[in-house]
Amino acid sequence: MTVVNLRPNETQEQLFRRFKKKVVKSGLLTVLRNKRWFVSKSEVRRMDKKKAIRRLRRKRRSFDE
Repeated sequence: MTVVNLRPNETQEQLFRRFKKKVVKSGLLTVLRNKRWFVSKSEVRRMDKKKAIRRLRRKRRSFDE
């Protein structure tokens, strides 16, 4: 659970921004999005493989430029 305490002289907007950063950094939202629907293990492996291929292609493109 992500907890953020109000600092002295801190506005509500600043507090909310710090909270959002902590939530994003913890990866909680991505876990929740992934668990929204059931995805079989084979499907997860297939998606991971596609992501890895995409990452490698992007990396190669940056080296070629």
